[in-house]
Amino acid sequence: MPIETVPEWMAGLEEEDVAFVRRFVLASGSLKEVAGGYGVTYPTVRLRLDRLIQKIHLSEDTAADPYIALIKRLAVNEKLDLDTAKVLISAYKKTKGE
Repeated sequence: MPIETVPEWMAGLEEEDVAFVRRFVLASGSLKEVAGGYGVTYPTVRLRLDRLIQKIHLSEDTAADPYIALIKRLAVNEKLDLDTAKVLISAYKKTKGE
């Protein structure tokens, strides 16, 4: 059996995110079951899943433009508010003539 490499989007995830993905898969995608396992509410798990989806999309964007990916990653990780991120990306694109 050939050894397969870990997809780039998964390699870029933090250990905690990988554990969440594992738990989600083992729960057959049941957010209610995952919420019970973590001892949190359904909306909390839904928010975490949404952020994880954003991280995966960001990892795909990194190759296209590392600066924009960095700004998005800061916003997803709540290090930068979303409105500021949009302003920075818009200004950056204007300087590049996009």
